[in-house]
Amino acid sequence: MVDEDFGEATIVYEDPDEGTVRRTVENEHVAYFQDHWIVKTGEDDEGRDTIMRIPATRVYHVERTVQEFEAEISTLADQVRSITADLRQKLPVGSEDRESRGRRDRGRDRGGPVEIDVERGRESAEERQPGPESGGS
Repeated sequence: MVDEDFGEATIVYEDPDEGTVRRTVENEHVAYFQDHWIVKTGEDDEGRDTIMRIPATRVYHVERTVQEFEAEISTLADQVRSITADLRQKLPVGSEDRESRGRRDRGRDRGGPVEIDVERGRESAEERQPGPESGGS
């Protein structure tokens, strides 16, 4: 197996006991996940990795060496696009098209969600009209 050099990463963070700590590890031994920086600190007697999770709020900065800056930026941009696409599927945002507006209006007919005008703090006149469930037309 070829042992490829991926460079180094230096993470600077605040430790409650040691104060400001500057730790340098191999680039592949540091990652960001769920609002924490995860740093491999070694291995136990059975060969399992030991890690330290550092809350992002305690990290001042992370310096990394990369082979090609453009490739690193491209990878980050691809990750952002992927996350954005996932969010768009899960949380429709932006302007509504006719189809989504029609689905929303049909939901109202079935006793679905009601939109409330937050500025005025009450339902709009259209939403106050009685529906079939209240005995109206």
